[in-house]
Amino acid sequence: MTETSKLLEQLRLDSQQREDRPRSRRGRWIGAGILLAGALGAAVVAFSVMRGQRFEVETVTAIAPSASGGSTAILQATGYVTARRQATVSAQITGTLIEVLIEEGEHVQAGQVLARLENTAQQAAVAQAQAQFKAAQALLGQYDAQLAQASRDLKRDEDLVVSHLVSQQTLEAARTQVESLQAQIESQRKQAELAQAGVQGAQVQLGYTTVRAPFSGVIVAKAAQAGEIVSPGSAGGGFTRTGVSTIVDMDSLEIEVDVNESYINRVQPSQSAQAVLDAYPDWTIPAHVIAIIPTADRSKATVKVRIAIEQKDPRILPDMGVRVSFLDEAMKNADTAGGGGRLPPKGVLVPGSAIVERGGKSVVFTLDEDRVHEQAVIPGQTYSDLRLIEGITTGTTIVRTPPANLNDGVRVLVQKK
Repeated sequence: MTETSKLLEQLRLDSQQREDRPRSRRGRWIGAGILLAGALGAAVVAFSVMRGQRFEVETVTAIAPSASGGSTAILQATGYVTARRQATVSAQITGTLIEVLIEEGEHVQAGQVLARLENTAQQAAVAQAQAQFKAAQALLGQYDAQLAQASRDLKRDEDLVVSHLVSQQTLEAARTQVESLQAQIESQRKQAELAQAGVQGAQVQLGYTTVRAPFSGVIVAKAAQAGEIVSPGSAGGGFTRTGVSTIVDMDSLEIEVDVNESYINRVQPSQSAQAVLDAYPDWTIPAHVIAIIPTADRSKATVKVRIAIEQKDPRILPDMGVRVSFLDEAMKNADTAGGGGRLPPKGVLVPGSAIVERGGKSVVFTLDEDRVHEQAVIPGQTYSDLRLIEGITTGTTIVRTPPANLNDGVRVLVQKK
């Protein structure tokens, strides 16, 4: 009985052992849970960082190769619509506006009245100058009458001196009087001319109180209201306006683009081009090169090129963003058997740097608001730094040079041009 009890006693776990064994097992589970939670947290943080990361990228627009005239786009540049004829109209004198007769968007003709200044002082100056001119003319008339009388006296004395009825001295005095009056008349005539010029000057000053359009165009800005002081300079600080309105001649609109100096040798005067406004990516505007400005911007390594717009349209507005494709007339496909025509290439043109490899496929990254999306494409023929691809449509905005770690759905910041 005693031995049996001892055996049972050996098999029985005391309370301390029962507590230690579950505790050790529970500790292992807790440790594993901590490790798992840490791994999940690190993954979440890494994912959050990846999703929150923004790449700064430069974008371009896919353009259609031209089939007209056998031309193909060989170079693309960005710029803005500019007005060669634009003026901020102001008064030529300092004064207070009493009328402003125009609004933004209004078409005006050359010479049309835009505004009027308070002109009381100028009107008074005109009246004073006119009175001085009349007084000078009256005095001139008086001298003319005196000269006429002196001339008659001289003629009479000349007749009498023959008969010795008047002395030679009297005759000489009469002759001197005539010559003196002639000199006074000449002097007074100059005074009358001076007074007349004063009238004209006062009228010019009065005319300055009326602000007129220097040429026909459209009002794009109204800078002052009735009651404000305007001045051709900046006198008066912030209380004085220096302009009344800004006029743009819409017929003078053209495009200015910056071409990288490495590619300026591809651009020639009168070269054909196509323009696409950022606001209307599906609208292609025929254009041609006007001139290459003979200076380079050393900070940007670019040369400015002026582009003429061949198709005027009300949708084209100053300062609109635009992309210009320069066309190479020499790059032509072989004539077709039917009669020398040229078939348009299939696809769109994009910079070769925009095409990258992802998962063994050629892709580009299209822009949708502030995120990019990976789009598989089929590369085709190469035209200088441009590549013909299929898979996207004309006007699609894509990333010019995608970074190596750029992925689908990542948010980006577009570089300002």
